[in-house]
Amino acid sequence: MNIYDQLDVKRYINGAATLTVIGGSIMPPQVMEAMREASQSFVSIVELQHKAGAQIAKWTNNEAAMVSNGAASGILLATAVCIAGDEPEKKAALPFTEGMPNEVLVYGPDKCAYDYAVRLAGGKLVEYGSPEGATCEELEAAITDKTVAVMIFYFEHRMGRQLPVKKVVEIAHRHNIPVIVDAAAQLPPRENLWRFTRDWGADLAIFSGGKGLCGPQSSGLVVGKKEYIDRMISFACPNGGIGRPMKVGKEEIIGLMTAVKLYMEKDMEAEMADWEAQVQAVVEAFANESAINVVRDFPSEAGQPMPRAKITLVEGALNANIKQVDESLKEGNPGIYLGLEADALYVNPQTLQPGDIEIIIDRLREVIDKFRK
Repeated sequence: MNIYDQLDVKRYINGAATLTVIGGSIMPPQVMEAMREASQSFVSIVELQHKAGAQIAKWTNNEAAMVSNGAASGILLATAVCIAGDEPEKKAALPFTEGMPNEVLVYGPDKCAYDYAVRLAGGKLVEYGSPEGATCEELEAAITDKTVAVMIFYFEHRMGRQLPVKKVVEIAHRHNIPVIVDAAAQLPPRENLWRFTRDWGADLAIFSGGKGLCGPQSSGLVVGKKEYIDRMISFACPNGGIGRPMKVGKEEIIGLMTAVKLYMEKDMEAEMADWEAQVQAVVEAFANESAINVVRDFPSEAGQPMPRAKITLVEGALNANIKQVDESLKEGNPGIYLGLEADALYVNPQTLQPGDIEIIIDRLREVIDKFRK
């Protein structure tokens, strides 16, 4: 009997996205086997961080890399090293930063809930820009002697009103201020692993380990300049201080390293073709359905360059609204978990396993018939 069945925990087919709330992604067998092997020996976690990070950095065209306890932990540690630097007294005081330079600049309209990690480190968020966009002059004016970093919450489809990353880097570096890019869900494209840092000059870029990389759900990947990465490792568990509660085990480090290797070897064109085929299967399955409309949508909810199937209801055709259709899909066994945004449901193929798309189509037909007038 499946372990979740033993616990009476409901299982879902994930047609939404690599959402943490339902477990992120599925790890390949090679990652699970690497984690099993890692669990069988004792090693220095600090040495492992440096050496596994060096291997990841080589694969991803970066100076250095480290494995964090999720992407939010990476944001916290990155903020911490920008505030404290290599000063032991400041490091020991975190997150209590009164009297220290502690301001982190962020484009206000696009900041998100994950900015809480900045504040947990003792950072004070200072917003610049307006809903219409940001100018170089506004960023320059926000920089003071209290500024320790500029944080960019990167969503590809929302970057049009922000300053380009290269321009932010140019301005910040002119003032000797580092730039941190939170790109947790921005894989694919694979090139983002080095685009923000090597190509655009950001000091650090942070990714979720359990989303597009398909590594351990509790892991994050930080890449960038060795100066900052080395300090982050010294701030992180097993060392004492602000990073001590955010433990990364030898299993997660080796697991994510293995996941990165597989990701770099993946045939991205074949994967994209498979995603397109799954979206097209949903579109074609309901081409003649009078109760719903299904079309190809692009990009994903996080701005990733991947297709989705967008499902909307034909007005007056069902005795249900889109939320009731969504809830009904979740009620089955297994439940069907799709993306729900405003008045539409979305089928994202990124997290689907073989055979899932046929189950989604069949269950959607059942729900339509259930509510049909």
